[in-house]
Amino acid sequence: MATATEKAYDIIRRNILDGVFEAGTHLKEEDLVRLCGVSRTPVRDALRRLAIDHYVVTRPNQGTFVNQWSLKDIHDIFELRAMLEGVVARRAAAAIGPGHMAALKQAFGTIQAMLADDAADLDVNLFLAENKIFHMTMLQAADSAPLATMLSSLVQPPIVARTALGYNVEDLRQSNEHHRELIEALGVGDGAWAEAIMQAHIRAAHRKFMASYRPGGGFAAP
Repeated sequence: MATATEKAYDIIRRNILDGVFEAGTHLKEEDLVRLCGVSRTPVRDALRRLAIDHYVVTRPNQGTFVNQWSLKDIHDIFELRAMLEGVVARRAAAAIGPGHMAALKQAFGTIQAMLADDAADLDVNLFLAENKIFHMTMLQAADSAPLATMLSSLVQPPIVARTALGYNVEDLRQSNEHHRELIEALGVGDGAWAEAIMQAHIRAAHRKFMASYRPGGGFAAP
């Protein structure tokens, strides 16, 4: 059973991703207490977690606000991700071992099973979890602390989550097909191929994200 903090986190996060709480909205504790049906302490704990995950920002003596990104911010984030994650894929192709390869195949297989039918009741959170495992495994296989540090500031959960929410089943299948191609490229040690696939993968996500982007840095309803 979810804790009160987890309940508050999920409710606030969903309202942000659905565009109910627009970019720049001042999130007042008393309003969130009523919305979430919990006390102030879990709401405060949830807001701290949401700040760590970049959903909100807290300003001293002002309060907590829904995070927002300019159009330039979004383009910069995806452009840098395509470049850096492409390097990760190339590095991984030269160094990946059987353990990391097995983890990639397992994540791919789990997502593939989720998408076996029309997936009307697809668990997006499970998809996001498996997708994160796939990309983190690639990063571990590349074995580069500088790359890991740079990407940690670029792979922002709200952007990743909102991109996934904008996908239909065919989009998700195409995304996972990129994963399959990456596994194939890594399996033969072709760094240039792996880099090209990863860059295409991130650029496709960029295009999909922009379909839900709202001027002012927020999200349109899915």
